[in-house]
Amino acid sequence: METGKADLLAWLLEPEDPSARYLTLTELLGRSADDRDVITAQAAIPGADPARSILEAQFPGSDAMWGGGGYWVRPGTGYSPKYRATVWQVIFLAQLGAPSIEPIRDACKHVLAHSRWPAGQGGGAEGRFVAGQEARTAVNCLNGNLLWALGRFGYADDPDVIEARQATAQVVARYGFTCHYNGGLPCAWGDIKVLRAFLEIPPERRTQEVRAAIKRGVELLLDVPLVEARYPTRGQVSQRWFKLGFPLAYHSDVLEVLAVLTQAGQGEHACVQQGIQWLLAKQDQAGRWALEQVPGKMWASFGQVGQPNKWVTLRALKLLEFAGF
Repeated sequence: METGKADLLAWLLEPEDPSARYLTLTELLGRSADDRDVITAQAAIPGADPARSILEAQFPGSDAMWGGGGYWVRPGTGYSPKYRATVWQVIFLAQLGAPSIEPIRDACKHVLAHSRWPAGQGGGAEGRFVAGQEARTAVNCLNGNLLWALGRFGYADDPDVIEARQATAQVVARYGFTCHYNGGLPCAWGDIKVLRAFLEIPPERRTQEVRAAIKRGVELLLDVPLVEARYPTRGQVSQRWFKLGFPLAYHSDVLEVLAVLTQAGQGEHACVQQGIQWLLAKQDQAGRWALEQVPGKMWASFGQVGQPNKWVTLRALKLLEFAGF
């Protein structure tokens, strides 16, 4: 192994950062879930920051009125305030690779009970992820984020998750990735989050609607050069596209676009290849990538903006590995 690569892996595998260690073992080195080092690293995630600070802020699972607690800030839909309410913590903890321990299961149950529209009702109100088929204003970024996170915590086959997933696909089939918060235009951020969730589904288990949504999502993302991100908007292109971040909330960045498109089998597309060169140009001499943005006020710190960051580096290396670089 080259000295530079060995030093980079040693940095990522430092035991004091069990989340980065776990993700390196599983996503870069291909270790299985029953590997002793993998089990040890993942088990340590809740007891170390940033997961520890997030979990310490959770209301304990003893609030009978709200079905067992498990929320942050206040019970209910858990969307506001950003980024301290319940749905965001479920999304962030999933990105950290946290295990499905009891407090996290309580949080997932709270989201399923209070953050979704029941079947047959309209959806799309702020803080709700869709379950009805008439949700013209569905918030696809939230839908995709929660479907992905709940799947990571073992809820992929939960009936409510299946229902919400299928309803999201049907909404995309009817209305595309139209978003009220983007002036009624298609939203690439929502597209990316839905794609990330749907691509986690084994191909043989994807419904016709899910397959159609993936196709539609890929077409939208490849419609413009990724390094320009000139997706439909009534304003200027958001500069967040060009700043690598962790954790990701409703917003996205070029790296996440590259990841979903590569996973969707578009790694050889000229736009993706151009984006990969853009990403490589951001790598420092030690092979690391810096944290360039964070969502906002959170319960925990994920690193200092402007400094090399293990999670951003992991995101980049995972993409490059998948793309054959």
